[in-house]
Amino acid sequence: MSAVPHDLPSSPPSAPRRPEPRSLWPSEIAVSDVIGRLIEFWGFKRNMGRVWSVLYLSPEPLAAEDLRHLLKLSSGAVSMTLSELSRWGVVRKVWVQGERRDFFVAEVQLWKMISRVFSERERVEVVSALESFAQALTGLDALVATATDPATRARAVLQRERIQQLYELARLGQQLLEALLSTAKVDAGPLVRLLLGVREASQEPPRSS
Repeated sequence: MSAVPHDLPSSPPSAPRRPEPRSLWPSEIAVSDVIGRLIEFWGFKRNMGRVWSVLYLSPEPLAAEDLRHLLKLSSGAVSMTLSELSRWGVVRKVWVQGERRDFFVAEVQLWKMISRVFSERERVEVVSALESFAQALTGLDALVATATDPATRARAVLQRERIQQLYELARLGQQLLEALLSTAKVDAGPLVRLLLGVREASQEPPRSS
């Protein structure tokens, strides 16, 4: 039996293992919990807020496995959450040299993120509400014009007046939303300065006469 040369390794060297991801700091836990609750209140899934927060506060890109470890979530939950966040444009995939896995970073331009979500969701809801109110008003206009029963006509007039108020309120909401989106895409500075100025003025003590 021939001897194995001493200078040959007995087994192939193992690939270097990436260190386990760090634990979350208390600040990261607090912020991710708060954002998770807020995002759930707005109709999104809580984990979307938690995952985005961890990525937003991370100094480096994170892989799905890192997020699973940090947030104690299943692989399926992390994958689904990242897909949803990517669809909304608030998380994007990045390439890390020497890595074959996908890594992710959060959108850090908050105005850009908010305007995108408002544009794709809130604007659609407001437009849908306006269309529904307009259809209801058209039907009531016809009923008011043709009703012969006084009680029916009075009911139609009342509803037309009140739905008209809802329509005008939705129109105002649409105008405010369009102004917000336009300001956010161009320069939020004037809006912020205006809001701060209003706040500072409201906090000034009354002047003595």
